[in-house]
Amino acid sequence: MKKWVLGLLFLAGMSTAAFAQGGNRKSSVSGTVIDGEDKSPVIQATIQVLSLPDSTMVTGNVTDLDGHFSIPVRPGKYVLKVSFVGYKTSCKQVTLTNAKPRVNTGEISLMADATLLEGVEIVAQAPEVTASEDTLVYNSSAYRVPEGSALEELVKKLPGAEVDENGKITINGKEIKKIMIDGKEFFADDPNIAMKNLPVNIIDKVRAYDKQSDMARVTGIDDGEEETVIDLTVKKGMNKGWFGNVDLAAGTEDRYSGKIMANHFYEKNQFTVIGSMNNVNDNGFPGGGGGFRGGSQNGLNAVKMAGFNFGTESEKLETGGSVNFNYRDEDIQQKQTSETFVSSENSSFKNAMDRSRNKTTNLTADFRFEWRPDTMTTMIFRPRLTYGKTNNGSDSHSFTFDTDPQHSTDELLNAEDITSLVPEENIINTIVKNSLQKGDDLTAGGSLMLNRCLGTAGRNITFRGSYNYTNSESEQFSASTTDYFQLMQDSTEILNRYITTPTKSYNYSLRFSYSEPIFRGGFLLFSYNFQYKHSNTDNSTYDMPLEWTIDQGFVPAWGSLNTDLSKKAEYNYYNHQADVALRWIRQKMQLNVGASFQPQRSTLTYQMGDYAVDTVRTVFNFTPTLDFRYKFNKTSQLRVNYRGRSSQPSMTDLLPISDNTDPLNVRVGNPGLKPSFTNSLMVFYNTFNVDKQRGLMTHFRFQNVMNSISNRKTYDESTGGYVTMPENINGNWNLFGIIGTNTALRNKKFTINTFTRASYNNIVSYISDSSALSEADKNTMRQLVLGERLRGTYRNNWWEFSLNGSLDYTHSRNSFQDRNNMDTYQFSYGASTNVNLPWNMSISTDLSQNSRRGYTDASMNRDELIWNAQISQNFLKGNAATVSLQFYDILRNQSNISRTISAAMRQDTEYNAIYSYCMLHFIYRLNLFGGKGNAPRPSGPGFGPGGHGPGGGPRRF
Repeated sequence: MKKWVLGLLFLAGMSTAAFAQGGNRKSSVSGTVIDGEDKSPVIQATIQVLSLPDSTMVTGNVTDLDGHFSIPVRPGKYVLKVSFVGYKTSCKQVTLTNAKPRVNTGEISLMADATLLEGVEIVAQAPEVTASEDTLVYNSSAYRVPEGSALEELVKKLPGAEVDENGKITINGKEIKKIMIDGKEFFADDPNIAMKNLPVNIIDKVRAYDKQSDMARVTGIDDGEEETVIDLTVKKGMNKGWFGNVDLAAGTEDRYSGKIMANHFYEKNQFTVIGSMNNVNDNGFPGGGGGFRGGSQNGLNAVKMAGFNFGTESEKLETGGSVNFNYRDEDIQQKQTSETFVSSENSSFKNAMDRSRNKTTNLTADFRFEWRPDTMTTMIFRPRLTYGKTNNGSDSHSFTFDTDPQHSTDELLNAEDITSLVPEENIINTIVKNSLQKGDDLTAGGSLMLNRCLGTAGRNITFRGSYNYTNSESEQFSASTTDYFQLMQDSTEILNRYITTPTKSYNYSLRFSYSEPIFRGGFLLFSYNFQYKHSNTDNSTYDMPLEWTIDQGFVPAWGSLNTDLSKKAEYNYYNHQADVALRWIRQKMQLNVGASFQPQRSTLTYQMGDYAVDTVRTVFNFTPTLDFRYKFNKTSQLRVNYRGRSSQPSMTDLLPISDNTDPLNVRVGNPGLKPSFTNSLMVFYNTFNVDKQRGLMTHFRFQNVMNSISNRKTYDESTGGYVTMPENINGNWNLFGIIGTNTALRNKKFTINTFTRASYNNIVSYISDSSALSEADKNTMRQLVLGERLRGTYRNNWWEFSLNGSLDYTHSRNSFQDRNNMDTYQFSYGASTNVNLPWNMSISTDLSQNSRRGYTDASMNRDELIWNAQISQNFLKGNAATVSLQFYDILRNQSNISRTISAAMRQDTEYNAIYSYCMLHFIYRLNLFGGKGNAPRPSGPGFGPGGHGPGGGPRRF
């Protein structure tokens, strides 16, 4: 069986090299390396096994994230040499015999090398990134960021990391769902709180890894519910007292910002209070680096938030949780030009101006309790409460044409008579619409897991239950006037409506799992899960009089209930899920294979106008899984993962009814819809050479969807409206791959990072301007995207200088219309520097040239020279205070235009935003550490926070 599995996973050729490191794998020397002062683990310490009496090196390795090491070696007498930058080397004699083949040295304490620290210069530099098994470890001290920066500026510099305009964080193509501090969750599932508020100067290391679910962690059985997280390590000494900071700023263009944070860390206990407010779109600090800058640049946004987070740990009880209040006020103006493909020959063109004011309030309370009454029992309880309130208003004016109008949106809006610019036979419609949407949502729920180990290692029985209740109220007010130009006679349609949609829903699930060891390193897992969902929606639509305006609200005496458009729905869902899985564990290998069987039953009671139906649907889903991991050594690992997943169409999509609440966007159900099935294959490999500080990371992913549910749109050329019907379609698949390298040159002061990305997307959709559907109506968009990021950095004790460049190439081919084929380039090159001057002063600046080429619209082909800068002065005892002056987009060149392309359309959008302004910051840091010698020493003159100059204290790189 072993040979079959290894052959299946193409590892037979790798096994010889993988085991060449140690001779007899049954004999080994192990131990744990800790800091002699605070007893924390020393990560990536070098372990050498030297032979006696000549002291030649036999083998070696490095410590893992817990400071642990285990090195296979033949029986004999050796000297174990343990070393690390900033510490005194430790040597210990060990003897392995056939009678005692395994030796555990216990804890090996390394003491700080005071002689080294008193020198003028520490030559060794922190490696930017290292790898330990499936964890990437980034050293904060290896990345210089502007004084006072938050975590986001550090993450943007990490090799393979990206932060998009919506705040989405990805590292090596994986989305970050959670941020943790020293292994404890920080503000639950909102990583942006940490990204925008945590100061970089408290962070020692940033770890990125796939965190197992509570069930997988407790039982040791992978359930496929892992999530990629960032785990921050707080700097040495900061876990024994109070520390915090206040950051206040004011600037030109009426910009302001304020942050306050207080932390109390003591051993394994944490408490954090955070508050912030700003109207600068959460921009990062200038001087961090060039390239196309991310951030929430769409519109003018004012944000206020406050919250607290805590985590405690004792021998038997671990608790944690957070409460977070967030208020967001968005003032957004956007101009859009779009082309929608309606057939192989024709397109619909649209110009629009939309002004919106969106106000959102959210309150989230999330807690976690883990109780271990004995070594065999674990109970985890996670209660959660959320409340949300929205008030979104918008005014829009749009124009639809059957040909490109050859005029800008501003020209069309300012024209007294649109027919003076565009011939009337080319105008389809114009729409003026005001709308307001209000919502209140309350959700309460929680989950409970109870696990009991049954004596034998790997034998577990687990119960997990969850419950959620949601009560939501939604109100929609709309007043629109549509002028049609291509009907038999010109007509105007006025629609004034009020829609209220109260919804109540709840769901619960019960799961029982049992794992049984069947052979050495082999386990079988059986589980049964029952899930029930219920929802009740009552949608009432009222027609309001012609003279009504939305600011008057809903007056019952004025409204007339539209029974044809009002609808009620009651939905019940029953899911039975049976899982069986095999887990096979060896010293260097882990294999998980399994399958899930899911019989489902759904009932829907639906009424709309005169149409009423009670329908029942029964389906069966099958989901296979495979996860293989092979560890060549502690810094090299291969992982292969496959998952299959079936998805069912919604019940309302299966009903043969037409919903024409919006006459220009009519939706029709399709009783013939089939379930879709998604295949996902992922391959991940990483390796790191500690001695040469060279790392390589690769990640490849393939995904295809069978019977994908696509929206088939039928275009009405006389009104500009669409009738949308869901249809199954095949041919949607994508391939994604990235390769990242990190290399330190000989003296470790020069580093080079490369990040190469490639993706191919085959996107298929139905497009038609007729009621009949055929294969000729299937449009395929083939898109190849190639990207390269390159950065070279020189760093010494007082200066960092980086050259960076990026290139993104997009090759798009449209099977319907050749004129929409595109070959576009987006490239950037520039430099950034951070200089720590004498007198505790620092300067940060970046300059980058951003360019676009290949767009048919000449306005998109442009060059933008972006220059940002910051000057900072530290003062008071221990550099506790900082004043900084920041300049954003000094040359006023940054644009606010974006383009999106799909198989059905292309769209260009221009937003309102303020990019060019300056800010004056005052930052005060408070550090009150308990115990003798626990406070970090202030940096010496000219070296600044995070430098490597004298007085910086020993660093565990």
